[in-house]
Amino acid sequence: MIDYLSQHLWQMWAVVAVVCLILELTAGDFFIMCFSIGAVFAVVCAALGGSFYWQLAVFALFTIVSLFLVRPFALRYLHKNEEHRVSNADALLGRRGRVVETIEAGGYGRVAIDGDVWKAAATTKDEIPAGKYVRVTNRESIIITVEPAD
Repeated sequence: MIDYLSQHLWQMWAVVAVVCLILELTAGDFFIMCFSIGAVFAVVCAALGGSFYWQLAVFALFTIVSLFLVRPFALRYLHKNEEHRVSNADALLGRRGRVVETIEAGGYGRVAIDGDVWKAAATTKDEIPAGKYVRVTNRESIIITVEPAD
């Protein structure tokens, strides 16, 4: 087994690169992507016949270089230097949605926003029937507070 791994070490580096890219999708801060870039260069080094120590050195070198060159570039052009990016449920504030299940007076209903259905409460004491459009004003955990949109 160890002989196989030592002869096919490029496969391990390729798996590391793919796993890092998948993890980057969950984080979105372009930090883990730098490890993936280092792993890709380690794959090239392994394919060219470099020893394990050379592969490790190439991985470390290109990871550090990409941390200082690629990550700032990606942050600048993909996040537009937004210090306080809203994401996930906080991005719903101010958005419009359509009531899919009547919001009862003093109770709850369901609102569809971009294909997701959220449990919602109204800011008004009136019932909001299904099919009406609403605007999100607040969020508490997974329950959004909405008001009728004009």
